[in-house]
Amino acid sequence: MATTVPDNFRDLISDGSKAYAHLATTMKDGSPQVTPVWFDFDGDVLRVNSAQGRVKTRNMQVGSKVAVSIMDPANPYRYVQVRGVVKNVTEQGARDHINKLSHKYNGVDYPVYPGEVRVTFRIEPTAVQAMG
Repeated sequence: MATTVPDNFRDLISDGSKAYAHLATTMKDGSPQVTPVWFDFDGDVLRVNSAQGRVKTRNMQVGSKVAVSIMDPANPYRYVQVRGVVKNVTEQGARDHINKLSHKYNGVDYPVYPGEVRVTFRIEPTAVQAMG
């Protein structure tokens, strides 16, 4: 299976797309957990952002396997699925990253919540499937 998004589906992962991703992680007991997330793609890795203390943050450590489904907002039967491995978890630059994502989706900076610590996850694709 390919590890790159086909050219005719790149619009779904472009900075101009407002498609949401549904991120699947695994709980400690092995059960799945799915969360809609903002994302971006830097050409090699998918990046998502979260805050310390959230379930998906606890589930995603370096080496964790995850899956992401990105559906075309105009056609729910057209989507890209990316399975991958978390390659990097960092607080460094995470506030800038969430602001970039907030501008992509909402056009404004992300609100500052006292005590919140942001984290950016870099997910390296291991398999990509596109449909539609």
